[in-house]
Amino acid sequence: MAAGETVFSAMLQEFDGAARLLGLDPGIWEILTHPKRQIIVSCPVLMDSGKIQVFTGYRVQYNITLGPAKGGIRYHPGVTLDEVTALAAWMTWKCAVAGIPFGGGKGGIVCDPTKMSRRELEALTRRYVAEIVDAIGPEKDVPAPDVNTNEQVMAWIMDTYSMHVGVTTTAVVTGKPIEMGGSLGRREATGRGVMITTREAAKHLGLDITKASVAVQGFGNVGSVSALLLNQLGSKIIAVTDWKGGVHNPKGLDVEALIKWTAEHKTVAGFPGADPLPPEKVFELDVDVLIPAALENQITMANADKIKAKIIAEGANGPTTPDADNYLCERGVFLIPDILANAGGVTTSYFEWVQDRHGYFWEEHEVNERLERKMIEAFNSVLKTSLQHKCDMRTAAYIVAINRVATVTKLRGMYA
Repeated sequence: MAAGETVFSAMLQEFDGAARLLGLDPGIWEILTHPKRQIIVSCPVLMDSGKIQVFTGYRVQYNITLGPAKGGIRYHPGVTLDEVTALAAWMTWKCAVAGIPFGGGKGGIVCDPTKMSRRELEALTRRYVAEIVDAIGPEKDVPAPDVNTNEQVMAWIMDTYSMHVGVTTTAVVTGKPIEMGGSLGRREATGRGVMITTREAAKHLGLDITKASVAVQGFGNVGSVSALLLNQLGSKIIAVTDWKGGVHNPKGLDVEALIKWTAEHKTVAGFPGADPLPPEKVFELDVDVLIPAALENQITMANADKIKAKIIAEGANGPTTPDADNYLCERGVFLIPDILANAGGVTTSYFEWVQDRHGYFWEEHEVNERLERKMIEAFNSVLKTSLQHKCDMRTAAYIVAINRVATVTKLRGMYA
């Protein structure tokens, strides 16, 4: 990212290119480039030491034209209002691309969860929910897990909200434990969506996915599931990196064994039967598919010229800077943007919300079949738009998303 550029300004840069191609009405343009609501709260917590520490929390509802806001909550020392706003905007476009009736939201708390006890994390979560309780709900804003949050955190959120409203309300969050209204297939959904869109991209390019070579940056939930499912299709996963190191085997890694190793050692580093790989080198490998599934701004102008992959499937949110994106597009790399590639998670979150509201739950194969249909439909819609406008897939995804939100904004009219 260029000096002085914010995460939100990077999102706006992506938005503007698509909006121009679409010929977006200036008034609608103005509406869609401003967040509807930004909430900042202070969350005092009694720490195990006996001292009180005040944490800053955010919840941004960027746009709710298509339905309730939807988006994760992250716990990280680097959380900022700018970042949360950009992520909420991306959620707006992701839900619209996926064709689900949600708007975009995102939340975050400035904290380091690795230095907090379970009791402290629970106290922080419950206080944060109490501070934003009037702004969330099944028909208002539905949080989900994100960086450093999980099923347990969602269970605390659901319980806290339910205590405040006096009714057990499972549909207030998604990504919950199965036992309390979570959906089968939800944990694997984001990675499954990456696999589906990668497979469809390979089909479009005439690349045999059953013989493709793949490198994965980030081996958390998204990266590991993407790798496993592509490996099950026949693809060869030759390299994986994470925050601590990387491993490389040109003959292919045993992904199931690597997942077990990572569960035990908390890193892929040191996995037997593979050579060590410095994390930054994953971008330089001669592979068919590259999956960045870590954090934002990983592919930049500093490393884009070293990328040899034919397909980049963005498992993470915002892993490619706008300049690098343009450069890769000019070089003919087929890049599946985050708002399409990783939309499997929010799509299955929508399925979870539907199941909770109906009180009737689907079998896992039903969830996966519905996800398959939605992801293929979304991919084909974006690909058709890309070919029609002679633009890259990211711009096409934005055109599809903006057009859907803009159309409903016009239909709803202006309330004044």
